[in-house]
Amino acid sequence: MAEEALKGILSAIGNTPLIELGKLIPDARFRVFAKMERFNPAGSVKDRTALNMLIDLVRRGRLSPDRSVVVESSSGNLGVGLAQVCRYFGLRFVCVVDARTTERNLAMLQAYGAEVEVVTEPDRSTGEFLAARLRRVRDLVATIPYAYWPNQYGNALNPAAHQNTMREIAEALHGRVDYLFSAVSTTGTMHGCSDYIRAHRMTTDVIAVDAVGSRIFGDTVGPRLIPGHGAGVRPALADTAHADDAVFVSDLECVVECRRLLHREAVLAGGSSGATVAALQKTAYRIPDGATCVLIFPDGGDRYLDTIYSDEWVATHFGDVAHLWREAPQVAPLVAG
Repeated sequence: MAEEALKGILSAIGNTPLIELGKLIPDARFRVFAKMERFNPAGSVKDRTALNMLIDLVRRGRLSPDRSVVVESSSGNLGVGLAQVCRYFGLRFVCVVDARTTERNLAMLQAYGAEVEVVTEPDRSTGEFLAARLRRVRDLVATIPYAYWPNQYGNALNPAAHQNTMREIAEALHGRVDYLFSAVSTTGTMHGCSDYIRAHRMTTDVIAVDAVGSRIFGDTVGPRLIPGHGAGVRPALADTAHADDAVFVSDLECVVECRRLLHREAVLAGGSSGATVAALQKTAYRIPDGATCVLIFPDGGDRYLDTIYSDEWVATHFGDVAHLWREAPQVAPLVAG
């Protein structure tokens, strides 16, 4: 039986634009493209994950509006994506977030009708919010009748969704992708893209972009300000074999490259997008002439207007650093009269 076609707003998930960034690195010897996942209908790459984790269960009647309750932990984007899918199918959704979740993401969750549980204290043993969120999810699933936890951190349907992400990239560039830069949190995007690359015998180098202080590719846990980039607990999906290299990016580097991206390309991108730009800058010296690089931009900067794009927030956390992204003014030559 042919798979039932998606209808309504969910049919708009995927097939996001791939744009060339010709001004990002002046005099670059290679080409740079960005996969603009903000153009998914709920605003991020996590729309793909959310849909893929639920759609088959909905089609088979395993999730139904009359009794099912979806419960998930999210730092923001996956929660919004799930909220959209659940709203479309009339499913009750409980999203467990933490104190770092932005006001904008909270407002979006509530607008979709999600029930929001905010974890205000990190886990005592690890000092991480993720561990505390997961404990709360398990408690809710154990007490709410007919509760279902998609578990984005360990669900194979998460990376499976992103084989399509890589397929779209490969088809747009006729299979010529030399480097793929992907920020990691659950590692689903990187994992799925890597699976596609291997299955189609592409020669693409996959560069995992991790956060300084993250446990995914690192060993030392530290504080992080940018949500959705890195993780204090290594996800079950994480497998370093899916990456050819890993680059660590600090919160400040995320901010600087987001601001530089906006100044040079007029692209208002989210924090993990800035991280991929920072990783590209760090590795540019060893990228061969004529190579094609693709950066996955997971979301847009509209969700970071109160943080990354707030001069006051940046100054509070990093001091006076605007000189790091400001361009030197262009002075027009004098013309003799």
